[in-house]
Amino acid sequence: MKRLIVDMDDVLADATGQFIKIIKADRGLIVDRESLNHKQEGTGFPLEREILTGYALKEMFFRSMEVKENSQRVLEKLNRQYELFIVSSAMEFPLSLYEKLEWLKEHFPFLHWKQIVFCGKKSIVHGDFMIDDLPHNLETFNGHKFLFTAPHNLQFNQFERLNDWKEVGERLL
Repeated sequence: MKRLIVDMDDVLADATGQFIKIIKADRGLIVDRESLNHKQEGTGFPLEREILTGYALKEMFFRSMEVKENSQRVLEKLNRQYELFIVSSAMEFPLSLYEKLEWLKEHFPFLHWKQIVFCGKKSIVHGDFMIDDLPHNLETFNGHKFLFTAPHNLQFNQFERLNDWKEVGERLL
């Protein structure tokens, strides 16, 4: 059975949307998602990077993210056809460990806890396929690399791109 590695933030969970929502609630600032296109992750927002990092360090930041459209249905099918692992670089944000686990249990109850890997650096994982929104995570991967579209990666074209979960299903099912 082929091994599939899937990232969480901005692949399964809408991290960009979470920042947009929190900035509006906390500062009253409206950020248009398209204004973030082609800008490095964490840039393009009308706040300093330290403030954005502070939001990610707060309780419930990761637990309350929205689920990417069609990800639940497609991932459940992929789980039957692949040795599937959810891999997230979670160590930078200590609260995210528990929150991401609880989020996965709620939204992807078909996953077993043994399929969830929280790490500091994704270069430790190997497999046949990897779906991630950050090119630097894909660069060290040994298998086929898929870049999942997010505003912060539109300028990159060195990897095969998957724009949404419908495309993931069409490509991998």
